[in-house]
Amino acid sequence: MSQFQFTRFNYLPPVIKNLLIINGLVFLAQITIPWVNEHVGLYLFSSEHFEPYQIVTHMFAHGSFFHIFLNMLALWMFGTMLENVWGPKRFLTFYLICGLGAALLHTVVGYIEYTNAISELTAEQIRLIKTGSVEFLNSDEVYLNQNMVKAFYALNSPVVGASGAVFGVLIAYGMLFPNTMIMSSLTLFLPIKAKYFVMIYIALEIYSVFLNAPGDNVAHFAHLGGALVGFILVRVWSHNKKRFY
Repeated sequence: MSQFQFTRFNYLPPVIKNLLIINGLVFLAQITIPWVNEHVGLYLFSSEHFEPYQIVTHMFAHGSFFHIFLNMLALWMFGTMLENVWGPKRFLTFYLICGLGAALLHTVVGYIEYTNAISELTAEQIRLIKTGSVEFLNSDEVYLNQNMVKAFYALNSPVVGASGAVFGVLIAYGMLFPNTMIMSSLTLFLPIKAKYFVMIYIALEIYSVFLNAPGDNVAHFAHLGGALVGFILVRVWSHNKKRFY
């Protein structure tokens, strides 16, 4: 007997529907109310801009229409089946834990990068960084000391987006429905099994981390953090079950 039992497939289950609405409303607030856009993102806890509520709010905020569109599309595509087989309560729990796990890994890595950068700076340089003022970025001193730039952006650039939680959803889908065929621009719209699709996506994220391309403002460690937590949760919840679709 299959481990998944449901009588009616819901193409827009309640948690997915409400997540789409909440993310949409927050994004609307971001583009219409300046205060919202300035405070919902997650800053390092060392930053003067950090607030505890940002640990949650950053998961519902996005940087652009393209950003929210891709995240919400992926959430609906891969999360719908999960919510149908898990039920609303378990799916929401999974989604939020993955988002928090993503924030944790991103914050830990960001803090390490920040402390490494300021370890070679003077007290005055650190003071300038903590003020959040970008004026010093135009000084000649900055061109001689890139640690100031790294520390400044690590401390004053917030992370936003549901990507970490969505990566957890993507991992869970690939683990539970590995042979489901997927077509995506990533595969040139050729059909590919979900397990291979997930492997390719994660490999690209890991490659991007090691590449560390200048100007890359994607929170790759948040993506990997969400994926890692999602993998662990599925393994824990399914440790006594042998069959997967």
